[in-house]
Amino acid sequence: MTRTRTLELVCPAGTPPALRAAVDAGADAVYLGFRDETNARNFPGLNFSRDELGDGVAYAHEYGARVFLAINTFPRAGHPEPWRRAIDDAAALGADAVILADIGMAEYARDTHPRLRRHLSVQASASNAEAIRFYHREFGVKRVVLPRVLTVGEIAALNESIPVETEVFVFGGLCVMAEGRCALSSYVTGQSPNTHGVCSPASHVRYEERDDGTVCRLGDYTLNVFGEGEAPGYPTLCKGRFDVGGHAAYLFEDPVSLNAIDMLAELMDAGVTGLKIEGRQRGRAYVSQVVTAFRRAVDAAARGEAAPAEDLLAVAEGGRQTAGAYRSRWK
Repeated sequence: MTRTRTLELVCPAGTPPALRAAVDAGADAVYLGFRDETNARNFPGLNFSRDELGDGVAYAHEYGARVFLAINTFPRAGHPEPWRRAIDDAAALGADAVILADIGMAEYARDTHPRLRRHLSVQASASNAEAIRFYHREFGVKRVVLPRVLTVGEIAALNESIPVETEVFVFGGLCVMAEGRCALSSYVTGQSPNTHGVCSPASHVRYEERDDGTVCRLGDYTLNVFGEGEAPGYPTLCKGRFDVGGHAAYLFEDPVSLNAIDMLAELMDAGVTGLKIEGRQRGRAYVSQVVTAFRRAVDAAARGEAAPAEDLLAVAEGGRQTAGAYRSRWK
C-alpha cells in the first residue's frame, strides 16, 4: 500500500455540543454513537438520538468534516435488530462511515448498504495482516482502527502489507492491552463494553470519604483509595490500585493518558491515515482544547515542521502522559 502523507484528525463527539466543538476546533472527522447498547460508550447523558445525528451530520458536512458512527459492540445471540437498525439509520442519515466490530454486522452492512463505507473497530482486535486482509476481502472494510499494542515500526511494516487505511490512537485513556476482549467490568457488574457498551457503569460507582482519603468503589469492590492531593479517578478494574503482599500498586494499568503529539511525523512516515483522539465521555471543553492542539500539530507535520509545544497535562488522566506501546522495547 502506498504510504499517505495526509493525516486525518478523527475526534470524539459524545454529545451534540461536543460535536460542534470538535468541528469548530478543526476536526477532519468526528466519531459518535447512538444512545443505546450498539456503541461502546453507552453512558447516561451521552450519545445521539436519530434527530441529533441528522443535525450533527449536517453541521459537520457544512464545515467539511466527516461523521463516523460507532456500532462497535457485539449483539446478543438471536437479537441483532438494534444493531441492524443502527446501520440502516446511519445510511439513511448520511453518516460517512460505520465503525463495526461484529463480523455479522460487517456482513449485514456489506449486503444491505454496499455504498456505506465500513471501518473496523479496535474492538475487533485485528492487529495482524492476515486478519485485516480477511476483513477487507470478505466485507470490503476500507479502514482498520489498530489496537494500542503496536510500535511505530510494527505499524509501518503492517501498512506495507495491507490494502486498507489504518487509524491509530494519539491521545486519551488507555485500556488493558486486550481490546475487544475485556471481561473485567462484566465480572464485577454483569455489564461489559463489548456487549452492553459500558465499562464500569455509573450505576455501580461509589465514592466514599474516609479519614485516610477518598474511597472509589465499583459494586462491592474497593478499587482505590486516593489520599490528599490525589485526584480521584473513575473506578475501573483495570486501573485499580490493590494491596498485594503489603504493597499497594496498580497491577494492570496506571491511570495515565496516551499522548503522541510529538510523534505525528513518525506516524505519517509509517503510513497511518487517521489519528484518533479518545474521549467521547469527556466534555466539550476537553474536546475543544485537545482538538485545537492536535490541529496545530497535524498542520505543522504536513508542512514538515515540528509540532508546536502544547501543554495537555491538565486534561490527561491522572495528570500523567505516556507514549504507550508506540516506543515500547518489549520483545
